Amino acid sequence: MKSKTSADRPFDKIDLKILRHLQSNGRMSMTELAEKVGLSTTPCTERVRRLERDGVIEGYYARLNPQALGATLLVFVEIKLSAKSGDIFDAFRREIQKLPEVQECHLVSGEYDYLIKARITDMSMYRKLLGEILLKLPSANESRSYVVMEEVKETLTLPVYD
Repeated sequence: MKSKTSADRPFDKIDLKILRHLQSNGRMSMTELAEKVGLSTTPCTERVRRLERDGVIEGYYARLNPQALGATLLVFVEIKLSAKSGDIFDAFRREIQKLPEVQECHLVSGEYDYLIKARITDMSMYRKLLGEILLKLPSANESRSYVVMEEVKETLTLPVYD
């Protein structure tokens, strides 16, 4: 069974090769990419543009070293809301989007409502983030935190299966 794009077109082996190579090096030139996947530059470029247009490739970015920027503390925080409704979830979403320390926020099932990943400088910033910011978000009622002692694996790379 072939994978499907967001436009419901099947990926072929060349599309999958393109995705694998661009994930490992998004700055690769189209000429180099074309050589690696066995195409000439023009058809390779057309495929990449189609994958971008279809929303399969969402963007390109520089991955920064958090330690080099002083964001040495990684925390995960679970947040429980005191009430649950569409308006409350919307308000929470709007406010969490404004927080630059928050790298990820997910509405989850289970005892808590949201799981938040934040990178910060130190424990005093963590106390401020939790007490003065996160717990003051709309309907935030309770929290549980996990301070990361060692990062074993972190990647944005997705498996690309044939």
